[in-house]
This record gives sequence, structure tokens and C-alpha cells, in this order.
Amino acid sequence: MLQHSVLRICHFLLLALCIFASEDFDWTKNEMGSFQYGTFPSGFSWGAGSSAYQTEGAWDKDGKGKSIWDVFSHKRGKIHLNDTGDSSCEGYHKIKDDIALMKDMKLNHYLFSISWPRILPSGIKNDYINEKGIQHYDNLINMLLENRITPIVTLYHWDLPQVLEEKYGGWQNASMVNFFNDFANLCFERFGNRVKYWITFNNPWSVAVEGYETGEHAPGLKMRGTGAYNAAHNIIKAHAKVWHTYDAQWRNKQKGMVGISLSADWGEPVDITNQRDIEAAERYVQFYLGWFATPLFHGDYPQIMKDYVGRKSAQQGLSSSRLPTFSPHEKSYVKGTCDFLGISHFTTRYITQKNFPSNRANSYFTDRDLAELVDPQWPDPGSDWLYSVPWGFRRLLSFVKTQYGDPIIYVTGNGVSEKMMCTELCDDWRMQYLRDYINEMLKAVKDGVNVKGYTAWSLLDKFEWDEGFSERFGLYYVDFGSKNKQRYPKASVQYYKRIISSNGFPNQREIESWKRKALETCTSSNQLLAAARRKSKENKEHADMPKVWPVHDEV
Repeated sequence: MLQHSVLRICHFLLLALCIFASEDFDWTKNEMGSFQYGTFPSGFSWGAGSSAYQTEGAWDKDGKGKSIWDVFSHKRGKIHLNDTGDSSCEGYHKIKDDIALMKDMKLNHYLFSISWPRILPSGIKNDYINEKGIQHYDNLINMLLENRITPIVTLYHWDLPQVLEEKYGGWQNASMVNFFNDFANLCFERFGNRVKYWITFNNPWSVAVEGYETGEHAPGLKMRGTGAYNAAHNIIKAHAKVWHTYDAQWRNKQKGMVGISLSADWGEPVDITNQRDIEAAERYVQFYLGWFATPLFHGDYPQIMKDYVGRKSAQQGLSSSRLPTFSPHEKSYVKGTCDFLGISHFTTRYITQKNFPSNRANSYFTDRDLAELVDPQWPDPGSDWLYSVPWGFRRLLSFVKTQYGDPIIYVTGNGVSEKMMCTELCDDWRMQYLRDYINEMLKAVKDGVNVKGYTAWSLLDKFEWDEGFSERFGLYYVDFGSKNKQRYPKASVQYYKRIISSNGFPNQREIESWKRKALETCTSSNQLLAAARRKSKENKEHADMPKVWPVHDEV
């Protein structure tokens, strides 16, 4: 009997060790190996993405209400060169044209967002439903399906109805949970018979930190040390409520999935043999990705976040932590509310320990006690925050697998910008970025990470938030100066198209030819764009010429 009990105890200890090991990420092992040839599993989904405010334009057309970004971008000094998304790519009027581009690329899916105020102008379902807004998304979804392109639909990509910000304080207010659930439920009701992949929030980190902590993004509030945490808390609860609504009311009928898209840079220890650097790097990732993912997969905030924010709050003389807490009921309610995890990833940082004294002004950034560094050798073709560090992508995907129980993953955004005054359609740096990052994703898949699809960010050049139109992420160049916002393919269109058709990287010889052929095609596109620019300039000069009337001599 004693022997049997000992065996049972040993069995449970072994099981516990196995569970612990499965969740343990090896920070000391970074394999920056060579390029790997091979293909993705059959059925892997290739796509491109966009968002409503960045591409649609038509900001006040057909009954649409104002969003916080409409108001924010109209305030002078908030956006680079005072640009706005009022017209942007005019995507609202160019559905057919843009789907033709997707079809030519042979995309399997298209990720886009629904504008909450385009459907519910006040943000509140009981006030008024804008049927013209419903019709717009009906048309988009139907046309995608007619062209065998799967819609992946984001419910919130940052464009909160302005009325909800003014009346309630936006995501600072817990009432947003029910308002957002009503909006999502309406979308499930109207579109769910055709949409099978739903994303509740895109990059809630930016919504919380840049919207309510730094004020760089709409609504532009600087509530340092509290604003981001409170916004995130309500967003997590809103996501969970929407998941439960779908699960209870729609899943059996519609057979769809509900996930979230989390943006995460990778944080690599400066010295992988230094325990303090390893701990700092883990804090970086937990304060970024884990802040949202850990509650959804494990039911609460990362312990390291609770410890650090709680201790700093106490040192500042506060009676409770600035990081809100979940009740026991809320913990069980938010846990397990992800059918798939969307990962949006662009770059990496080196991380080291740095102590910020608690008597300094508290903020999300100082709570982490770390410093972010970059290697000056890393390529940086565009945005000042975006360095090309492909190996970080594999590390991040491996971390997600070990931390969150091997979830289904869709890469919901990956790409690179350029910041150039001149027009350049031969974007060899973007082809290199796509090649290297997608290859690291292939390595992760070969490692056993459950990645089901990849979304290039983005289909088109578009409005880039506080950077306006100064940065371009698109596979297609958009001539924002032209009346009809003409699209021109960059070389990366052809390159990505070949990755899609090959479902990866079949062999060295074939891959080397892709770049050469893509650069050949962009030359003719450059000529077309140059000709259009000349014609536009001539028309403008003609229109600006002073009117001269004939003079008749008096008799």
C-alpha cells in the first residue's frame, strides 16, 4: 500500500514537472541559423491586411458618425503635416478595384476592420443603426467570398465612436464593455453567416498606452501610471464578454471562431548569460504581450506585472496597486476566451536591467525597470521604431507556444515601411524583409509552433496614425495626390505572390529568380506612375493659369 502511494506521488510529481517544463521558455538558446528551404503545411492561409480608418476615407459619408480619430486628426499639431484620414485611400468607394488586386495576388484571406461609428454613429445600438454602413460591409464580404477570399474581420481597430469618448470617457469607463458587446453582437447577427474568423481588438497595447498614457494617439490623454492599465482592464473584459456572447448565441449556428490580435515586439536579453538581463527581457515581453495574453489564457495578469506595479505603487504611498485586479469570477470569466491568437509583429529590441526610482513620476514605462537598446547594424528603412531583426520573430512564436499552451496562431500583421520623399516602387528592402521574416516563421512551424496563416501588413499605403502619410507600409503604392488615389504595384507584390504560389521557399535557384523578376516588373510601374504624375502636374498648371480674355480695339 505504501509502495502504491509513493508511486502515485511520484507520478503526480512527474506530471507537474512535465507541465512546468512545457511552459518554460529557454532564454539562453538563440539559434540564428541560416536560411531554411521548405514549404508550409497544406492549407496554410496567405493574406494581406488593412483597417477602416486608415484606408476607407469617406469619414462623414452615408450617415457615418465621428470617431475619436476623426476628431483627433482634425486638431492641428497632432498628426505629421496635419494630415487626416478624411479621404485616405478612398477604399470605401474602391472595393471592386481593391479586391481585383487581391485576386491577382491569389490571396487566401483579407483582414479588414469594421468601423464602429459607420454602423452605429453614436456607438450605441439602441440609438440608431446605420443601414448604409451595414450595406457597405455586406458588399465587401460578399465580393470577397465571390472571389474565394476569406474575410477575417476585426471589430475594433482604434476608431471608437466620439460620442462614447465625450459622454463616458471611452475605455476608461467600464460601460464600454456592454456598448462594445452590443456592437459585436450586431455584427455577428448581420455578417456572421458569412464571416467565420472574428478578431475583437487589434493591438490593444497601442489603444491603452498611446491613447491613454502618452497621448500620441486618439483620444490623446496623458493619464500616466493609471490610464493605460485602466483602459486595458476594460478592453480585456470587453473581449471576454464578446467571446462569451458568440459562444452562447452564435457558435452552434455559425461555426466561427473569435480571437484577438496582439502586437508584440520581441525582447532579447543583451547578455543571454546574465540572469538580470534575462529577467528584464521577460518583463519586457510580459508587460507587452503577456499583459493581454496571460489573462485570456491563464485568468490573471502576469505575476511579474502584479509584483512590479504593486511594489512601485506601495513605494509611492498608494493604498492599492495602480494595476487593477480581477475578481475570482472575472478570472474564470476571462480565462479561455481565445479560439485563436492573432500575433502582429514587426521588430525586436535588446533589453537590459535599469532601475527607475519610485519617487519619479510613475508611468507604464518606468514600472518595468528596463532599458531598450538596438544594434546599429540592424537595417531600418522606414519608421524610426522599426528595425529588421528576423530571428526575433521565431523567438516570439516559440515563446507564445510555450507560455500559452500551444494555441492556434494567425500572424495578423507583419511588414515594413519606407520613409522616402521620392517615389520608389522597386522596394528591394521590403522583399528582403518578407523573405527573412517569413522564413523565420517557417522555422517556427518546423519547430512545432501552430501557425495557420500569415497576413502581410499592409495591402495598400495608407494613413499611418500620428505619422500621417509620411510612412508607407503597402505592397501597393497609393498616389495620395491624385483624385482617384490610383494604386501601383511595388516589386514586393510580385515577390509575395511567388511565395504564396510556392507556399514557401522551394529551392535556392527558384527563390533567387523571384527578386530579379520582381524588380523587372516594377520598372514599368515606375514609368506609369511618372507619366501619371507629369499629366497631373500639367493639368494643375493649366488650371492655375490666369484667364486671358481677347481685347478689342475701340472703333
